[in-house]
Amino acid sequence: MKAVHFGAGNIGRGFVGLLLHDAGYEVVFADVNAELIDALASSESYTVHEVGDGGGNRTVTGFRAVNSASHENELIAEIQTAAVVTTAVGPNILRFVAPVIARGLALRDPGLPPLAVMACENAINATDLLKTEVQASVGPDEWEAIANRAVFANTAVDRIVPGQDASAGIDVTVETFYEWVIESGPFGDEAPDIPGATFVDALGPYIERKLFTVNTGHATAAYYGFAAGIDKISDALADPTVADAVRLVLEETSALLVAKHGIDPDAQRAYREKILGRFANPHLPDTVQRVGRQPLRKLSRNERFISPAAELAERGIGHSALVGAVGQALAFDVPDDEQSVELHRMLAELAPESFVEQVTGLAPEHPLFSELVAVVRARAG
Repeated sequence: MKAVHFGAGNIGRGFVGLLLHDAGYEVVFADVNAELIDALASSESYTVHEVGDGGGNRTVTGFRAVNSASHENELIAEIQTAAVVTTAVGPNILRFVAPVIARGLALRDPGLPPLAVMACENAINATDLLKTEVQASVGPDEWEAIANRAVFANTAVDRIVPGQDASAGIDVTVETFYEWVIESGPFGDEAPDIPGATFVDALGPYIERKLFTVNTGHATAAYYGFAAGIDKISDALADPTVADAVRLVLEETSALLVAKHGIDPDAQRAYREKILGRFANPHLPDTVQRVGRQPLRKLSRNERFISPAAELAERGIGHSALVGAVGQALAFDVPDDEQSVELHRMLAELAPESFVEQVTGLAPEHPLFSELVAVVRARAG
């Protein structure tokens, strides 16, 4: 069995690639980073260091690496005969991955089982986005001819993979906890064999539970920690003020998850406490600057702050802690992060109402709109 994985970075090697390797797949890593691909291609193995309770070292072997920028035809040939294609490149990069997948499907033997395509991104229904981009990269007639050669399934992924020590090479340090949940419906009775993954009938609750707990909480810790002058996420959680702010935010998102998906309140409380414990893991050298990067994306309509706050506002449920976290995100000022620079340009140049519309995607009539305008006005002033 062969799996092609787009994105040979830390998440690709330390999470998705590891689980595919454990499932018995030969993993072909694809990336545009020539230095990284060359390092992988010249190595027979790399080590995943799992830190925390029950941690240990895992060795990954039996992989190959392809430079997707300079050896696209070679990558397309790999996709032709693969069983699985996964991505961990970031939602904004999926549109660049899609045409390569489409070309691989066009050349794929129709007699082979459908290619299982799963985007493992920190975004809701990222595989649907990838499928849309694949379809858009070909004409209607060609899509009709190749559509049945692949099965696209959404996933929810969760593993904290911090920034790595520069001396680590291709080895990766990760937390011990992980969760890879995949919707089973698109596969019917032919789901891929990945023992480390969990297949479920309804993925929506799992996606939002993860996004609104892990991602919302992580970013909240980063922005409050940054404002407090703290460097490490674990140190931020050790600060009572930051910890209280994160807990209040997650109590609000938990209220939404319980109301919307019928999740058991005690189960969600236990999940929330587990997540807070993960953030506080001192063995993960994660920084507030890394976790807080790309604030404009994190403040967009379907992301970790605006999406739950908007739904809470629509339901008439309290959301003031989330609005406060948005205010902290607006103060994130890191000159080497392009989105941070753009965020502060927009704050300086746009009226608060225009800023809210452009960044959050909310219309003026939305019940959350005026609250966000007030936060933006206070920050811009």
